Amino acid sequence: MNKITFMPVLSLKPAENAKTHTHTAYEAQKSFSSVLKQSIEKINESQIQSDAMTEKLARGENIDLHQVMITSQKASITMQAALEVRNKVIEAYQETMRMQV
Repeated sequence: MNKITFMPVLSLKPAENAKTHTHTAYEAQKSFSSVLKQSIEKINESQIQSDAMTEKLARGENIDLHQVMITSQKASITMQAALEVRNKVIEAYQETMRMQV
C-alpha cells in the first residue's frame, strides 16, 4: 500500500537565523525565489503522482481506488491553494501600485 504524505504549499516558518542576520534586498529576493521554486516543484510533484496513479488504475494494475482518489484530491487542493496565494499576491501588488506616494 502506498503511503501518502501531505506537503505544505508554502512554509511560513521564519528562517532559523532571522534574528541573528539582517538580509540584504538581494538575499531576501533569492530566499523568496527559492521558496517559490520549491513550492511550485511540490505542486508539480503532487500532480505527477496523481497522474501516475490514475494511469495505473486505467491500465488495470493492482491499486486501490480510494488511494487514487485521495492522491487526486490532494493534487487538486494543492493547486487551488497555490492559485489562491497567487491571487492574493497579485491583489496586494495591485493595491500597492494604487497607493500614492
